[in-house]
Amino acid sequence: MTDEKDPGAPSNKQDADWQQDLVNRLAFASINEQRRSRRWSILFKTLLFVYLFSLLFLYRPGAWQTDGLAMKSHTALVELDGIIGADTMASADMIITGLRDAFEASHVKGVILRINSPGGSPVQAGYINDEIRRLRSEYPQIPFYAVVTDICASGGYYVAAAADEIYADKASIVGSIGVRMDSFGFVGAMEKLGIERRLLTAGEHKGFLDPFQETREEDVAHIQGLLNNIHTQFINTVREGRGERLTDNPDIFSGLVWTGEQSVTLGLVDGLASASHVAREFIGAEDIVNYTPRPDFLQRFSERFGVAMAKALAEAGMTPNLQ
Repeated sequence: MTDEKDPGAPSNKQDADWQQDLVNRLAFASINEQRRSRRWSILFKTLLFVYLFSLLFLYRPGAWQTDGLAMKSHTALVELDGIIGADTMASADMIITGLRDAFEASHVKGVILRINSPGGSPVQAGYINDEIRRLRSEYPQIPFYAVVTDICASGGYYVAAAADEIYADKASIVGSIGVRMDSFGFVGAMEKLGIERRLLTAGEHKGFLDPFQETREEDVAHIQGLLNNIHTQFINTVREGRGERLTDNPDIFSGLVWTGEQSVTLGLVDGLASASHVAREFIGAEDIVNYTPRPDFLQRFSERFGVAMAKALAEAGMTPNLQ
């Protein structure tokens, strides 16, 4: 008996082709959908990045406040925060730039330098002190006050002494009118370890105060004279700025520090007050505009990016090494 095939039924080959075509269509549809999803994902991520970057680029802390209040009578504020040095945010260039902008601005009734500094470079502090005196002479109608927050010591007070008046909190730390130089001596340790120091110089005193060699009395005497000379400059600057307000107390120039409350008695500060109190009660302009120079976003971003990259390279062992 012979089997007869239904002429209307698909052959095995046709059935296989149809199934393969369906699978291909489904596969291509899935691939296309994944591609579209990736494209949209990349687009949204790109737009989000651009949006956030634009916000960070355009955002300037205090910009809205400054732009609005600077158009009417206000008190200008410049902040000296941290160690005073050529490569710090409290460098002479940074502080002087802020002070010049503050004195030259329209509608300024008074300028406050708010100080929170343990000191630093006598040269940088001297630059700032000199510029304050010049600005006070050029703009005699604008009063200038120094306000101490946590600490105003050494070079910080060197700067503050140029102000018309100095104010602090009762718990502020003020003073340290002195000069220091730090070093170490490794001679004993080298002898115990059997290490020999070999130093070649051209000039009798070129290697003076080398921490790996015994100190010589004439070298110490020379450096002490240098420190005494800078100390005398410091004392003269403070006396010129404070005048008869200073009490006749030799400890003032000994390098000691005092609280803000004690400093009033000694004549190192004129009273106890915050920046807002000085602006409101003494200057008569309660609105405060901050003129402290700030690095822009791109500069801060590049600095942080550079630090991050250096750290990553160091961890990967890719940091250039000259050892």
